[in-house]
Amino acid sequence: MPETAALPAWDLSDLYPAPDSPQLEADFARAEDAAKAFAATFQGKLATAELPVAIAEYERIHEILGRIGSYSGLLFAGDSTDAALGKFYQTVSERITAITTHTLFFTLELNRMDEAPDPGRYASWLRDLRVFRPHQLSDEVEKLLHEKEVAGASAWSRLFDETTAGMRVPFKGEDLTVSATLNKLSDQDRSIREAAGKAIGSAFGDRIKLFSLITNTLAKDKEIDDTWRHYPRPGSYRNRSNMVEDEVVDALVTAVRGSYGRLSHRYYQMKAGWLGLEKLQHWDRNAPLPGDDDRVIAWDDARARVLTAYGAFSPELASVGKRFFDNAWIDAAPTPGKSGGAFAHPTVPSVHPYLLLNYHGRTRDVMTLAHELGHGVHQILAGKQGCLMSSTPLTLAETASVFGEMLTFRALLDAATPAQRRFMLASKVEDMLNTVVRQIAFYQFETSVHDERRSGEILPERLGEIWLDVQRESLGPAFEFTPEYSVFWSYIPHFIHSPFYVYAYAFGDCLVNALYAVFQNGHPGFQAKYLDMLRAGGTKRHKELLAPFGLDASDPAFWTKGLDVVSGFIDELEKTP
Repeated sequence: MPETAALPAWDLSDLYPAPDSPQLEADFARAEDAAKAFAATFQGKLATAELPVAIAEYERIHEILGRIGSYSGLLFAGDSTDAALGKFYQTVSERITAITTHTLFFTLELNRMDEAPDPGRYASWLRDLRVFRPHQLSDEVEKLLHEKEVAGASAWSRLFDETTAGMRVPFKGEDLTVSATLNKLSDQDRSIREAAGKAIGSAFGDRIKLFSLITNTLAKDKEIDDTWRHYPRPGSYRNRSNMVEDEVVDALVTAVRGSYGRLSHRYYQMKAGWLGLEKLQHWDRNAPLPGDDDRVIAWDDARARVLTAYGAFSPELASVGKRFFDNAWIDAAPTPGKSGGAFAHPTVPSVHPYLLLNYHGRTRDVMTLAHELGHGVHQILAGKQGCLMSSTPLTLAETASVFGEMLTFRALLDAATPAQRRFMLASKVEDMLNTVVRQIAFYQFETSVHDERRSGEILPERLGEIWLDVQRESLGPAFEFTPEYSVFWSYIPHFIHSPFYVYAYAFGDCLVNALYAVFQNGHPGFQAKYLDMLRAGGTKRHKELLAPFGLDASDPAFWTKGLDVVSGFIDELEKTP
């Protein structure tokens, strides 16, 4: 593993100097005064208001609060075990909730109007807002739900974060973080992988009642909200937020599940043979292939590989990406208390995004860097749309990240020797299976859990049964599962923070596969069109964004085209000695 001291750490002073800084307190006061004045000026008067002026002021207030919220969230992500940071994070959340109560009327009143005044440049924002019009409740109920959020779902999410960040997993005489132990599941030594798998199962098994309670409570909370708002099914709110129709998501899920046999089942049967095993265990899923030493890749080398790949596609893309390395916008060291996994946080357009990684120096970590940098570049390019319209739906938010991964992979593959090529192809297939097959299995798990929760609380054992059922279906007959794997659902943060988020990864991967095929076929002006797509932020829907490339996600054949790319890589592996 790379030396922690050699890895970059972010500098959050571009947001605020410190949690107790006068600048932060002044921004809170400024936002509160502005929110109260906004309500006095516009509440009950929108029919005669200059709507672009009102929206611009609403955006300005939320930009101030977004800056404060980003700062507290990033501090908390850096060390969720620090009680002072936990208190600061909660205090900020409560104060933001109190201030935004003054502006809550705005979107509610706009949606009550049969026809809103001309919103000017904010037309796409208003269009997306009105998607939720049929699900809007009375002002009093909306205000109550808004104010109770900090003591409801948000509080349970914080409990999950603090619990997982504070966990230490006993492993061969050491106490490791969850992230460090999960990393052992990719070790070349099978005995280490097995020990890590059992240690994680034991650690989460010891706390499974708590994680089951959190999951049951959040699922019930969502059911109550969905029932009041008349959403037809548990995933409908997420689909509306993603500006994608339920039917499009169903087509994606059906296509992926229908391809399990030619994708994951086929690949893992091959992998069992390569590893000389009759059956794979869960700790073998991400095992390196025999002969693949997966040597440690230094941070500077990872940086050079990713930026070179970006630059070969578009110098502008690489130039924007380089800013993250030239400035202290990345936090890469895996440290105690830090959030697991990786993310790109856009903060607000007037500042810049930050990337969080847990860099262990493996090839997968280089791909993660390429992925998160794609998010960051996308967020900067879309920032010109402003605070309200720069964010993309989750389904499109994965486009630049997965495309960045693909650029990096293709560049490395082209430079590889025949022996390296086999290992790289296998690694890429596994990443794609983790992104497409695994995430759709996660989606199936969530769907089953939320559906079953409507009939009553689900026991921990039953949650484990549902988990194992979807794993058997998705991974196939090459696997058998030892008992401790039944609790592995409990460490996945997306189930807690963003229910039904997970299919967006599969959506993005299949979309990028289809998009990359268009690029490879020499589509004229592809790079310029691609950058324009990123700059559009959330102003366009998936149909508008994909139309310049001749693609349509509502066509079931679209998903097959994306899955064919994964199948093609497996075909190539079958032919490789």
